[in-house]
Amino acid sequence: MSLSAAMKTAQSNFTNTATQTAVASKNVSNASDTNYSRRAAILATAASGAIVVETQRAQNAALQKQNLLSISKSSAQDTTLAGLERLKTLFGGDEYELAPSTYIAQLRDNLQTFADKPSEASLAETVIANATDVANSLNSATKEVQKLRAEADADIADAVDELNRLLGEFKTYNDQVVSGTASGSDVNDALDQRDKLLSEISAIVGISVVTRTNNDIALYTSDGTVLFETLPREVSFSQTMTYDATVDGLPVLIDGVEIEAGSGGNSSARGSIAALLQIRDDIAPTYQAQIDEIARGLITMFEDDGMPGLFTWMDGATQSTVVPAALEPGLAGSIMVNPALITAEGGDPMLLRDGVNLDQNPDDYASFSDVLDGYAAAFETEMTFDVTSGLDTSLSVLEFSTASVGWVEQLRSAATTASSDKTALLNRTQEALQNVTSVSLDEELALLLDLEQSYKASAKLVAAVDEMMAALLEAAG
Repeated sequence: MSLSAAMKTAQSNFTNTATQTAVASKNVSNASDTNYSRRAAILATAASGAIVVETQRAQNAALQKQNLLSISKSSAQDTTLAGLERLKTLFGGDEYELAPSTYIAQLRDNLQTFADKPSEASLAETVIANATDVANSLNSATKEVQKLRAEADADIADAVDELNRLLGEFKTYNDQVVSGTASGSDVNDALDQRDKLLSEISAIVGISVVTRTNNDIALYTSDGTVLFETLPREVSFSQTMTYDATVDGLPVLIDGVEIEAGSGGNSSARGSIAALLQIRDDIAPTYQAQIDEIARGLITMFEDDGMPGLFTWMDGATQSTVVPAALEPGLAGSIMVNPALITAEGGDPMLLRDGVNLDQNPDDYASFSDVLDGYAAAFETEMTFDVTSGLDTSLSVLEFSTASVGWVEQLRSAATTASSDKTALLNRTQEALQNVTSVSLDEELALLLDLEQSYKASAKLVAAVDEMMAALLEAAG
């Protein structure tokens, strides 16, 4: 090897070592950043020796695709579970002490006691107090269910705003990647930021990624709607500020196409928006229909002379004189104990024994219990409930109210199991992806030691050439 060739080799080694050291140092400094993908300086043989031809970024398209899917599933499932946990709080926790079925069972037991001792006015007052508890529990449940829907609607609005912001930011980095790839410049930092945005977007809405020329990306939702293609598509939503049982929420539109709500305890939703739509438009309204039917069943059970008896309801601003024959949206929010039976409102609790609307005990027999016995028997009588309640349509009121608790618990149990499974899958997927893309400090430090040795070898070569040059000049001179 000539001296000039040796010098060129040493210079090439110095350049390569400097580049590799810079890449390794950057890896070390970003080792704790989960959004950073490890870099590697790639060497190739050239006429002047080895040369760094590119800085390659660690990636795995298949694992990234699975990771995005796992993020969207886990995010949706956690959102669904949170909504169901909110419904469970309406029951007062694991003992269900605040559930309508609990109060209805107490009403049944005390009504039977009153029927056994119909002359006891104190027992009549106890029954009226129990009935008030039943009505209050249904009123409270309605308020909380509609509050849950309103909060879900507000969360949807926030998620849509965040999604639009992320898509705008995604365009910025996608443009950098495309132009940088076309010009041959380093786009690794932009790729890191773009992948980070993909993860954040997938938590809001399920996506599929299509890579095109120059590393350009197009995004589609899980159901195939275009979300981003050169430009972000418009994601629009109008928030509904006030909810009641008669109000339907508005859809979320992506480029004019509705996002579909999820379904089931093991939710089919992808991303938080679809899960929030499921809570707002499916889970909460179904439970509302159940408590509305419980209210209708109670009014029907205690009707007197074809009109509301123990229980009545407000039809707008007026106390209704009609026993509803079909599902009445929001009935659970307006059911109440008939004022004619409430002492504080000038009523007489003993009318429950004798008849609220029609005097069925004209002789005022203290032991008259025919009406009370009929009410007690009604607790065991099957009724026909609306199919939209999602429960068996032929049950007694008490059975129906108990089945409503079971419906929520069944959904919540399925959601809890699914949440654990999807979280575990996400953790495994992220671990597998990080094993490919994350920085290993041990490997990077070992590489730096190797580069140090390479630098020393090149320095020795330069020193040897210098000695030879000095010897030649001395010999010539």
